[in-house]
Amino acid sequence: MLSYRHIFHAGNFADVLKHLVLIHIIDYLKKKDKPFCYIDTHAGPGKYPLDNEFALKNREFDSGISQLWHRDDLPELVARYVDLVKQFNDTGDLKSYPGSPLIAQHLLRKQDHLFLCELHSTEIALLTKRFKGIRGVDVVHADGLKHGLSLLPPSQHRGLVMIDPSYEIKNDYRLVVDTLLAMTKRFATGTYALWYPVIERDRNHRLEKAIIATGIKNVQLFELGVRADSSGHGMTASGMIVINPPWTLAAQMEQTLPYLAKVLTDKADGIYRIKVLAGE
Repeated sequence: MLSYRHIFHAGNFADVLKHLVLIHIIDYLKKKDKPFCYIDTHAGPGKYPLDNEFALKNREFDSGISQLWHRDDLPELVARYVDLVKQFNDTGDLKSYPGSPLIAQHLLRKQDHLFLCELHSTEIALLTKRFKGIRGVDVVHADGLKHGLSLLPPSQHRGLVMIDPSYEIKNDYRLVVDTLLAMTKRFATGTYALWYPVIERDRNHRLEKAIIATGIKNVQLFELGVRADSSGHGMTASGMIVINPPWTLAAQMEQTLPYLAKVLTDKADGIYRIKVLAGE
């Protein structure tokens, strides 16, 4: 259950979508001077060297950030994302990729606070070292779903919770729904961003139905795929389910997803979905 290492997948098309959504939500929260917290339930090590043997094994970044690195026709949000990643690559060449914790830490202000949870023994060691001594960041070796729930409601009364499990076991799909329901009961006004893979579409249909059945309001879904659904051929798409999204997010995704579906695949089968799972 703890064998998953995100280094194999760093910078792929799923990371592109996840981090676009993350950046937009944080930018929106920063429009108010009042502080907020960012809770990451599955933080990982924070940063990924793309010249690492694990990253080079499948070169998944070639399906994501690499495709965008030198383009001059990027939509506004994509351009902001690429510029941010470039700030972690001093030479101008794509050598490393920031994970969600590092992106959030880069964007947050002095009055904001990060809570980074990680259970994997190797990942937590790297994460702890990377954020050692940095003010406003708490790194916790714990089950992020349980610990994240214990942090709610936050003292800041504003916040974003990023939930990004590996889904190594099928029960994760049920567990994230139960956790979201519990979290929203404690902190109804928070924003929650749940990442999911598309490997077997039936699982995703059940996930969507389960979230709708909770009765949670104001839920939007954004999905990006690089090829048509298939069984037994790995991840074909991924998505973000966002509770209490910024009112501006859907419009940004309507501009961004068609572009990504076109440029992140060398075939004509890129796909995307934008769906309201529950209204306000």
